[in-house]
Amino acid sequence: MIAVVLAGAVAGAGVLLLVVAYARPAMRGSGAPASLAALDAERQKLSTRSTSPPAAGDSRWSGSVGRFLRRQLELSGIHLSANVRSDLALIDRPIETHLAYSLLGAAIGAVTPFLFGGVLLGLIDGLPVSTPVFLGLAGLVVGALAPTLQASQRATVRRRDFRHVVSSFLDLVALNLAGGRGIPEALNSAASVSDGWALVRLRDTLSIARLQGVTPWSALSRLGEETGVNELSDLGAALELVADDGAKVRESLAARAASMRRREMADVEGRAQARSQSMLVAQLLLAVGFLIFLIYPAIVRVLFET
Repeated sequence: MIAVVLAGAVAGAGVLLLVVAYARPAMRGSGAPASLAALDAERQKLSTRSTSPPAAGDSRWSGSVGRFLRRQLELSGIHLSANVRSDLALIDRPIETHLAYSLLGAAIGAVTPFLFGGVLLGLIDGLPVSTPVFLGLAGLVVGALAPTLQASQRATVRRRDFRHVVSSFLDLVALNLAGGRGIPEALNSAASVSDGWALVRLRDTLSIARLQGVTPWSALSRLGEETGVNELSDLGAALELVADDGAKVRESLAARAASMRRREMADVEGRAQARSQSMLVAQLLLAVGFLIFLIYPAIVRVLFET
């Protein structure tokens, strides 16, 4: 029976892959303009992929499998959410690699509980025959979502570090503006003072913007949208509004840096209080357990001797 269920699951997965591969929606629009637009979009994706360095741990199989999965999903009209894309952009993980990891996690999460359920089915009498199937489906969902959850946790930590770096970056920009430099020069000088990953990301963004002829504030706004760091988007919008007045830029950057530091201090204090509360709850549980340990013999003696 287990072999029959396993064969059915494999056959169903094969049918699903065939449906995803061949049931493609029709291209929006018709004629040469739509075809040229699709080719141009594909060329831009290929050029972006070729110029961007591969992420650490990105192997050949994950790249090829991920590209296939992404192409099939895009042809089917399925796209990752904006939050997932911003998390992946912040941790420097390509979408193709993330899709490959999700597929691998789904496979491992489906096979391992399924085999475990088969062993339980052979050892314990009375279990339903569908137990391995349900365990495999639950493991498939958990394994497919595990890379996304892990990326979200890493992105949360990096986003918090990025905000801390941005506040210091604003102070450095204000100091460079006070020294008589223009906004582009002040931004580049402030980003080149250290080799932290956040400042390296800012420096690379500003360098690419300079080569492409894009204003620095537009590049910062785009980086903020890609990574989900709203402070960068607000900084780009503020620089765009007051780009012609150096004094107002300095005042705005100083006030924004002070506001970010106050927000960061409030966040740190909130996390510290939450940890203090968790430690207090743990201490109360230990105290209650110790009291139960002390009064348990007396309670048992009273109950059973009477």
